[in-house]
Amino acid sequence: MDYKNLFHIAMLLISSPARAWEEIRLEGDRRKVFTAFVYPMIGLCGLSVFIGALLVNGWGGPQSFQYAMTRCCAVAVALFGGYFLAAWLINAFCVRFLRRQGDLPLAWQFAGYALVVSFLLRIVLGILPDFQIIALLLQFYTLYVVWEGSRTLLEVAEKDRFRFTLVATLLLLGCPILIEWVFNELTVLLN
Repeated sequence: MDYKNLFHIAMLLISSPARAWEEIRLEGDRRKVFTAFVYPMIGLCGLSVFIGALLVNGWGGPQSFQYAMTRCCAVAVALFGGYFLAAWLINAFCVRFLRRQGDLPLAWQFAGYALVVSFLLRIVLGILPDFQIIALLLQFYTLYVVWEGSRTLLEVAEKDRFRFTLVATLLLLGCPILIEWVFNELTVLLN
């Protein structure tokens, strides 16, 4: 795993999304996003939440470890499932409303890199959960990342770009939240 490249692309997407999307567009294999970005970021998010839960609840007893593992799993399942659900829905939106050819690998690539803000905020919030309000405000930066990606990577027509950006951002932010809520409700129900 090339963590240097992982953090390079993450910081580039945050600091200069237009340039980052240009680099991403030049990638030959669209499925590279899985192993080069999405899976490592989900792993780092899970690890961060696990460590943060242990720091908040202490290290004593099996209950704190169980809680930390449950939180870690909730975040990993939410991000993993939310990523694939959002990518599928974005592809379906492009086909149905933008009258484009379906290209699921392109949607995977777009959604994976567009989730950079969510990934980085989950890593920070895992260790520092008191910054929830600030993180909520910083989520809006996803709009800008998606806006730039829609032009460069997906080549969405200018007349459809605003609508696409709003829908894609809502899906990218909402799908992981929905899946995490369902996971947490099922965990409580099944305990």
